[in-house]
Amino acid sequence: MVSRDPLQERGGAPGFASPAPAAAPEAADKPQRPERSRSGPGERRSMRRIRTIAVLPTLFTLANLVCGFFSIVVAARIEAPVVEVSVEGERASKPVTRIGDAGDRTNVMISAWLIFLAMAFDALDGHLARLSRTTSDFGGQLDSLCDVVTFGVAPGFLLVKMCPNFTYEYREVWVIAAAYAACAALRLARFNVEVTQDDDHMSFSGLPSPAAAASIASFALLFYTLHNKANPPEYVERVDLALQMILPFYALVVALLMVSRIPYPHIVNQVFRGHRSFAHVVWLLFGAVTVLTVPGYAVPLVCLAFVVVAPMRYAWEAVVMRRPHEDSLF
Repeated sequence: MVSRDPLQERGGAPGFASPAPAAAPEAADKPQRPERSRSGPGERRSMRRIRTIAVLPTLFTLANLVCGFFSIVVAARIEAPVVEVSVEGERASKPVTRIGDAGDRTNVMISAWLIFLAMAFDALDGHLARLSRTTSDFGGQLDSLCDVVTFGVAPGFLLVKMCPNFTYEYREVWVIAAAYAACAALRLARFNVEVTQDDDHMSFSGLPSPAAAASIASFALLFYTLHNKANPPEYVERVDLALQMILPFYALVVALLMVSRIPYPHIVNQVFRGHRSFAHVVWLLFGAVTVLTVPGYAVPLVCLAFVVVAPMRYAWEAVVMRRPHEDSLF
C-alpha cells in the first residue's frame, strides 16, 4: 500500500506551485465568476454600501427624531422649585408636591405636543416611502432608531417630570421610566425582525410604541388643563395627587403591553385607507371637532381607550369565550 504525502494532496510542497489542470474546452469560453469571499474569524467582512437614499421620507423620519430630542430638552427645563399644597383628608391633611410655576406647566405641555407632532411625522414617512416606491431596509432601521428616542426615552423622561410627588418620596419612578424605555426598544427590535413585505399593516402584535408614548404624553395635557385655570376648583389637588400616584404604574402596564402579543388595530390604515361611506367621514369630522375643542380632556380619554380596549377584548375571549389564541401572551 502506497502512502500519499498530504502536501501532494493539497497541491504540492510549500514554495512550489503545482501545475493547474487544463480547463475544459466548453468552460474556457465562459467568463470566470469572481469567487465569493469567505470571511474567517480574523478577516474583514464584505460590506454593503448604500448608494442612494430617499430624501423626503428620510427627512420626515429625522424630523421625528428632532421632535423627540426637543421634547426631552423642553422637559429638562423644568427646574423651578415645586409647590407644596395641603389637601384636607378625612383624618389629616397631606402635603402634595406638584409643579406650581406657570412656565414649568407650559414646558410640560410643549414637551407633550412635540411627541404628538413626532407621531405625525412617523405616520407620514412610511406613506411617503410607499407612494414614491422608495421603501428600503435603511429607512426601516432609521425609523426604529428614531422611535427609540422619541417614543421610548422622551415619554419616560416626561413621566419623571410629571410626577414630582412620586419622584421625591419614592424615587422608583426612575426605574419605571427606564423599564419603559427598555420595553420600547425591545418592541421595536422585535418588529424589525418579524415584519414582512407582504404584511397588510392592518394590525400590530402588541401596543405600538407611538400609541404608548401618546398615552403618557396625553396626561401632560391633562395636568396643564387642570392647573392652567384662573380659579382652579378645590378637587384639582386631589386629582393631581391621584394622577401622580397612578401614572407610574400605568406606564409600567403600558410598557408590558408593548412587548406583549395582544393584537392592536392600525388606526391610521383602518380609518383613513381606502373608500369609506359618507357616514364614516361625518363621524370622523365630528370626532376631530370634539378632540380639538377640549384636547386636554378628550385626548387622554381617547388614548386610554385605545390602550385598554384590546387587552379587555383579549381577556374576554380567553376567559369567557374560552377561545384559544395562536400566540402566547409574550
